[in-house]
Amino acid sequence: MNKAETKKPVARKLLLKLLGSRAKVKMTASSAVRVGRLFAISENNIRVTINRLHSAGVLSLVDRGYYQLGKEGVDFAREINSWRNAETSLLPSWNGDWVVVHTHMLAKSDKKQARQNDRALKILGLKKLLPDMYIRPANIQGGAGVVREKLQVLGLSQQAVVFCAFDLDSKLHLRTRKLWNTAELEQRYQQGVTELKESLNRLPTLSLEDATKESFEIGDNALHQLVFDPLLPSPLIDESLRREFAELVKHYDDIGAQIWHQFLSLDNNYSPG
Repeated sequence: MNKAETKKPVARKLLLKLLGSRAKVKMTASSAVRVGRLFAISENNIRVTINRLHSAGVLSLVDRGYYQLGKEGVDFAREINSWRNAETSLLPSWNGDWVVVHTHMLAKSDKKQARQNDRALKILGLKKLLPDMYIRPANIQGGAGVVREKLQVLGLSQQAVVFCAFDLDSKLHLRTRKLWNTAELEQRYQQGVTELKESLNRLPTLSLEDATKESFEIGDNALHQLVFDPLLPSPLIDESLRREFAELVKHYDDIGAQIWHQFLSLDNNYSPG
């Protein structure tokens, strides 16, 4: 990732990623402030964000002033972190069926719910085929039922209708082929592999603070790509290239976790769980 293109993470994203990266991670507000300082995030910003997340039930306050993910945060983090096992959740081959989500009955006036709907659909790789109708290949084990459950955990309204479809007419079939920019996806896989390998070679040469910061920035960029990856099947995408990228992201994430543990272990107000 080009350093010039690196954006400072917002406090909410930074805290949720660190607390949700592994099970039962917890830290105090002062430890979170130290983390924020790495990215030039003010102490006030960190503390206000913690209070808001706590009030919303995303964070819970446990023993001796430690914060960890609350129920809302745990459920969401579990679904987001499913990227690690995403490949094993896919069918070995795709038979050409589709999972369809129909959203005509959802109220457009509820802006918050609308944003949650859009985010859930995006994370699961669904694209708009027709007005109020979204679609993705039915290559996830468990079919529409599992996709429906995942979408609802991610915030999709339970009023949305989720079902499987097959035998699309020729016009719709042609339209589905244009929904995903597969050439761009494959290019990003290849670029991601290169960036991760370069960073892995560079990390041992950096100071602990610089390595901690870079592992977050590079790792977060790669994780974002995988979390929002549509997990398309062959022949729509080069699955082997995606798997290579995903395996490298796992390795990088493990190295990054070790670096962060070393950095935060200098602070007595952190616990890996």
